[in-house]
Amino acid sequence: MGRGHLHAMMGRREVQVLAVCDVDRERREEGKRLVEETYAAERASGVYRGCVAYNDFRELLARPDIDAVIIATPDHWHTPATILAAQAGKDIYCEKPVSLTIHESRRLVETVQRHGRVFQTGTQYRSIPRIRQVCEFVRAGGLGRVKSVFTIWSQYGIPNIGPSYIPLDPALPAEPTPEGLDWDLWIGPATWRPYNQHYHRNPIPGVVPWVFSEAFGAVAVTGYQSHAADVIQYAIGMETSGPVEIIHPSSGEFPTLTFRYANGTLLHHVDHWGMVKDIYKAVPKTARLAGSFGGLFVGERGWMTSMSTGGPIEGEPESLFTEMRLQSRDDDLSNNHHGNWFQCIRTRTRPSSHEEIGHRSASLGHLAIIAYKLGRSLKWDPAKEEFVGDEYANRLRSRTQRAPWAV
Repeated sequence: MGRGHLHAMMGRREVQVLAVCDVDRERREEGKRLVEETYAAERASGVYRGCVAYNDFRELLARPDIDAVIIATPDHWHTPATILAAQAGKDIYCEKPVSLTIHESRRLVETVQRHGRVFQTGTQYRSIPRIRQVCEFVRAGGLGRVKSVFTIWSQYGIPNIGPSYIPLDPALPAEPTPEGLDWDLWIGPATWRPYNQHYHRNPIPGVVPWVFSEAFGAVAVTGYQSHAADVIQYAIGMETSGPVEIIHPSSGEFPTLTFRYANGTLLHHVDHWGMVKDIYKAVPKTARLAGSFGGLFVGERGWMTSMSTGGPIEGEPESLFTEMRLQSRDDDLSNNHHGNWFQCIRTRTRPSSHEEIGHRSASLGHLAIIAYKLGRSLKWDPAKEEFVGDEYANRLRSRTQRAPWAV
């Protein structure tokens, strides 16, 4: 993701990349090389000032000539790095999920707002025009009352353990730390783990190799669920709130983990889209469901998808699309998420996925993980952000962080 953002920034005329930072020397030097090669043609003009590569991001934040930063680190660094960036007076784009605990990202929200920073969460799927149009249609009552929403929450493979709905802490053997990797700083605020290539290695084994680890990631929340949560809560008008109940399948009320919102809307988490047809029988057997990063909305007037990376938008009856005047149902991922952030930096307004939305999207995943961990249903107060009458569950809203990185 860091490389992707870097290429995107170098392609924008309103931006100049002045510095890159990575605790892995190989990636850090690659970033510096990419920037300098891209800007090489500008050297003769005297405009180009060079790219500095840092191991410690605090040195980068100390520079007064840097206006904004993009944080594309492992998940456990998202909140601490954002807080330090806000305190240093930088505007911030931070990858999702913005936190690994509910209390952590509430602190992020408070700090960003206290320092008057412009913050954008990297949930870019809400900035895809066709997805945004679907969400606005559902939000405005195009499906009538939304009775049910479905989204994917599948199991992740945990090394030495097997598939799991929640991140775990497998005992992985210590391996030699690769030369040029500052492993202590990579660990940062997380509980210490010896280096193991399952967490980090070159070349990169997928986008988020650490996702399985409770210390560094959040399984489905990291992989796709925070994208889906953002799009879903946007469509049902709950992007700065949350559910009032988390219903565990052990209760017998629903076959899979389900959230109930105050207006009665149910959000069901399913392992795969076939469960929507076979178990919930919410759509016809002939319905084509595919993709991720969104959801399936079932309302009084019909049903409609907002998934990406799986094909076109689907729904029934066909008249819904005539009403919506959707220009294209094709799976086009182009978006203006970075552009929205830059526009808001100029105008000092809030981006489309601002800090509160980022916090609430991440929190939805954290609520699911807590319910899975406890194996029981929970009642949640989205205004106070606490479990109702459940002291043990409330303790799981936060966790200890390693000094000196506590937030």
